[in-house]
Amino acid sequence: MVDHLLLGLQLFFQWNVLLGMIFGVVTGIVIGALPGMTVVMAVSLALPFTFSMEPVVAISFLLGIYKAGVYGGSMSAILIGTPGTPGAAATVMDGYALTRKGLGKKALDMALYASVIADLLSDIITVLAAVQIARLALMIGPVEFFAIIIFSLTIIAAVSGKSLIKGLISGGLGLLLATVGMDSLYGVTRFTFGNINLTGGLNMVPVLIGLFAIPEIIHQLKGKKLHPEKTTILDTDVVVSTQENKITWKEFTGIFPTIFRGAIVGSIIGIIPGVGAASASFLNYSRSKKVSKHPEEYGNGSLEGVAAAEAGNNGVCGPTLIPLLTLGIPGDKTTAVLLGAFVIQGLTPGPLLFVKHIDIIYGIFFAMIVINFIVFGIGKMALKWAALISHFPREVMFPIVFILCVFGCYASNNMLFDVWLMLIIGGMGYFMLMFGLPLAPFVIAFILSPLFEDGLRRSLIMSQGDLTVFVTQPIALTFLILTLFSIIFIIRGKKKELALSKEE
Repeated sequence: MVDHLLLGLQLFFQWNVLLGMIFGVVTGIVIGALPGMTVVMAVSLALPFTFSMEPVVAISFLLGIYKAGVYGGSMSAILIGTPGTPGAAATVMDGYALTRKGLGKKALDMALYASVIADLLSDIITVLAAVQIARLALMIGPVEFFAIIIFSLTIIAAVSGKSLIKGLISGGLGLLLATVGMDSLYGVTRFTFGNINLTGGLNMVPVLIGLFAIPEIIHQLKGKKLHPEKTTILDTDVVVSTQENKITWKEFTGIFPTIFRGAIVGSIIGIIPGVGAASASFLNYSRSKKVSKHPEEYGNGSLEGVAAAEAGNNGVCGPTLIPLLTLGIPGDKTTAVLLGAFVIQGLTPGPLLFVKHIDIIYGIFFAMIVINFIVFGIGKMALKWAALISHFPREVMFPIVFILCVFGCYASNNMLFDVWLMLIIGGMGYFMLMFGLPLAPFVIAFILSPLFEDGLRRSLIMSQGDLTVFVTQPIALTFLILTLFSIIFIIRGKKKELALSKEE
C-alpha cells in the first residue's frame, strides 16, 4: 500500500503534470464560461493533444478541463443569466438575481468557494471509498433509479413560485418536449414530423441557451426589464459598498452545511451512470431550500441557493470516475471521453486496473485533489476580470452575448438546426415569462424526463408489468415514501405562503 502510494507520488511530482493541470484548468474555465461550449466538447477537442503525453500527464490535463469547466459555467450563469454549461442551470435562479442587486462579485465568490470545497470533499470520498461506493452503485437497478428520479421531480413543485399550477404547466411542457426523438428502447421516432434533425431529440445546449438567454436579450434590447421589480446587472443605479459585496465569515459558516450536503448529494448522484451534474445541482438545490431558515429567498437572490447549486454539480466530478475506474462504465458523456483517453494510453478501466496500474491510479488521485487548489487560485484571479462584464453597456453586452449563444449552439453539433432551435425555444421562453410561467420547472422536467421514462419502462419490462415491484424493493420504497413526505411538506409550505400573502 505504502509502496504504491510512493510510486503514485513519484509519478505526480513532475513539472509536466503541473503544467498539464494548469493549462487544463485555464482552458476549462474559459470554455465553461462561454454559453453553449460544454465540458464534454472541451475534453473531446483536447483529447488529440494527449496522444504523446504520459498517462498521468494526459489524464491530469483532461481532468483539469473537466473540473474547471463544470465550475466555469457558473460565471456566465451569474453575470448574464445564461448557464455556460447545463450543470449551471440551477445557478441562474439565484446567481443572476444577486447580480441584478449589484452583488455579482459576492455571488461569484460563493460559487467559487462552494465549487472547490464540494469538489474537494467528493474527491476525498472518491479516493477513500472508490471500490466500496462502486459496489453500492451496483445495487441501484432500474426500479431504484426510477424511484430516485420520482423523488427528484418533486423539485418542480418547490421551484414553482407562487402558483403551483403554473409550475406544473411549465413542467408538463418540459416533459412533453423531452419525448421528441427516437424511443430509447424500441427505436420508434416520436414527434419528429419527418425531420431527421429531431431523430436524436432536442439538444440540451440550444434548449438551455434559448430558454435562459434569448428572453433576457429581447427584454434588454427593448429597454425593458425581465423582472420589472428588480434591477438588472447593467443598471448603474445599483450601488453597493465593497464591504457589502464580500462574503463574511458568518455567512460562510452558515452556508457550509449546504456545501457539505452538496458534496454528499453529488457523490451519490455521481456514481450512478447517466444522471449527471444538472440533476445533482437541482436535487441539492431542492433539499437545501426545504431545510433552509429562509426558503423564501430562494429564486430571489439567495447566496445559499448559489452555494447549493454549485456544490451539487461540482460534487459530481470526482465520483463519476468511480464506475469508470472500477467497472469500466463511464458515468456521463465526459467520462466516456476519458475512457477513450485511458484506452489510448494503454490502460483498460476496470477491476484489473487497480491490480496492474495502481501507481498510475494513485498519481491520478493526487492530481484530482491538487486540481481543486489550482481551480481556486486561477478562479480567484479570473473573477477580477469576469466582474467587469457587469459594467458593460447593454447595447454592447447583449449583442455579444447573442453572438456567443449562436456560436455555442452551432459548435455543439456543427448544425445550423440547433441555432434555429435556440431561437424557437427562446421565443417560447419569452411568452412563458409573459404569461407568468416559471422557467425552472421546465428545465428540471426536460433534464429528468428521459431518465424518468427509461427507469419506468425498464422496471415494468423487468417485472413483466407488475407495479408492485416499486414497493417490494427496499431502496425504491424508501425513496417513494420520501417523495410522499416531500409533496406534503411542499403543499403545506405553499398554503402557508398563500395565507401570509392574504394577511399582508
